[in-house]
Amino acid sequence: MILLPTPKQVVTNEGTLKLNLGTMIVIDGSCPAGTMVYARMLKEEIREWAGLDLAIVRGAARKGDILLKMDAALADQAYRLEITESGAVLCGGSNTAVGYAVATLRQIVRQYAGLLPCVKIDDEPMLKARGFYHDATRGRIQTLENLKKMADTMAFYKLNQLQLNVEHTYLFRGISELWRDDTPLTAEEIMELDDYCYERGIELVPSLATFGHLHKLLSSRTYERLCELPDSAGRPFSFEDRMALHTVNVSNPDSIKLIKEMITEYMSLFRTNKFNICADETFALGKGRSKALADEKGVGTLYVDYICELFDFLKKAGKEPMFWGDIICRHPEQADRIPKDVICLNWGYSPTQREYETQVLAEAGVVQYVCPGVCGWNTWVNILSNSYYNVKIMTGYAKKHGAVGMLNTDWGDFGHVNHPVFSIPGMIYGAAFAWSGDAPEFEEINRQISELEFTDRSGELLACLKEISDQMKFSWRNAVMLKEHTQKGFPREKLEELFHEDDMGKVPAANEKLDQMEEWLRVISRSMDSSRRGIVAVTLSAIDALRTFNDVGVFLSCMKDGKAGEGQDGFMLAERLENCLYHYKKQWLENSKQSDLEKVAEVFYWYADLLRKSSK
Repeated sequence: MILLPTPKQVVTNEGTLKLNLGTMIVIDGSCPAGTMVYARMLKEEIREWAGLDLAIVRGAARKGDILLKMDAALADQAYRLEITESGAVLCGGSNTAVGYAVATLRQIVRQYAGLLPCVKIDDEPMLKARGFYHDATRGRIQTLENLKKMADTMAFYKLNQLQLNVEHTYLFRGISELWRDDTPLTAEEIMELDDYCYERGIELVPSLATFGHLHKLLSSRTYERLCELPDSAGRPFSFEDRMALHTVNVSNPDSIKLIKEMITEYMSLFRTNKFNICADETFALGKGRSKALADEKGVGTLYVDYICELFDFLKKAGKEPMFWGDIICRHPEQADRIPKDVICLNWGYSPTQREYETQVLAEAGVVQYVCPGVCGWNTWVNILSNSYYNVKIMTGYAKKHGAVGMLNTDWGDFGHVNHPVFSIPGMIYGAAFAWSGDAPEFEEINRQISELEFTDRSGELLACLKEISDQMKFSWRNAVMLKEHTQKGFPREKLEELFHEDDMGKVPAANEKLDQMEEWLRVISRSMDSSRRGIVAVTLSAIDALRTFNDVGVFLSCMKDGKAGEGQDGFMLAERLENCLYHYKKQWLENSKQSDLEKVAEVFYWYADLLRKSSK
């Protein structure tokens, strides 16, 4: 039996519960009206995997029924699930905990259909807050329908908090320059998603850039005057610049006035009392218009003065502030100024992430979440091993240093080119470790996820995806950087740093491996339920992108040695890029708005044109 996250206590017994046409899903009188959502989720799972269309009723359970009930003796997030030959009883200390019991039973039904093993499960989480953070700004803005699917997956694995990173991708009233060339999230979409998440026990928390990462706002003609670095408007778009350069000028009082207005508009859409002001990677702070003030007070003081004013503003509005912890960890002498009712989001994405930041914050008495990552940024297929070990080590630090939550991040640096499905394994790693403090070893949990999430009876799908991601030799990040640095006129030796001769020499073997993985993927697909085989097409598209960009890297490395085109046809390679992009665009629009798709496409076009030009 595969159960993710692994429950605290599982006792298996002899016998089975046979679901039949007369079995009913019974909602006890102790349950609120909201329990109906969980009952319907269970009904749908049983219909799909057991072929039975069970009725939902309220009242007393009879023999053979499935009973959902509240139990005040259980802790708020604790649940008990007991399956016997005469029926199943699902108890929770709250309505959300009843949902956790339902999620566990759904996983059992997915594996055992209408013949359920007798078992007793007692369970509750290690961390009370177990979240997923999705970047809805740097490239891909998923459709409302797909965001709801994300919430459904979260509920299935007992995650209870979702944040969407927003820098410029919400349709603010009166700031049309911010979103005019994008396809932003609307107030109606946010509120509908908030309702949808709430019904599934998930807290949708607003996350808004308010300090750094304000490229679109601070490069607009109206608000460039509030940017720390002058002359921010009118520059050509750059993925790299969007990440790094746009920090508000804290010496101008109009800056925080505007930010407070944006916070006021945005927070009104959410029912939660939390608000994440982000405030990370303020790279330019004190280097431009606020330099004199920074020289006088110090950059650390300047930073904390600004965020503390926002904290006070939010608390007066009844909100619990959150912020990213990278800057405060660089100025630990300022940590005692962080109020004890503010949550610091302590991020770190290495599989061997150091303990220092978690320890520093704990010793300063700062309330914190640990924030690992799904490791999909700048990749076509997420780097699963990095994600697993990063999540494992960070949740270990959480347990050791008393963190109150875990927020697993899915960033979209340089266009969010990886398909959303490839972030699901990393999401599940986070759910597993945050719930129990432990999880199966890497190969074993990958087998379990392959079977449970992707219905791959061979258990090999994630092993295949891991091998595919390992074959990236000319990375998307380096491809973007080479294009943008060339357009900025960087010197040749600087551009050549983006090529690694050892990696280019490994391309033939890597592409041969990709050919093998493509064959293996098709074999694996025979073991999958037909409803889950959509991952095959997007994986084939990712393999095509990896293989093609690997070959582009080899072609360009030959160019720098004066051997342009040696062994390759630049015209044919350009056509491969364009064919790859054609299929990629179709898959993007199946789950996401237009958003930055054309900016991603421009990278393909630039290389295709360069290849043809170099092959004349």
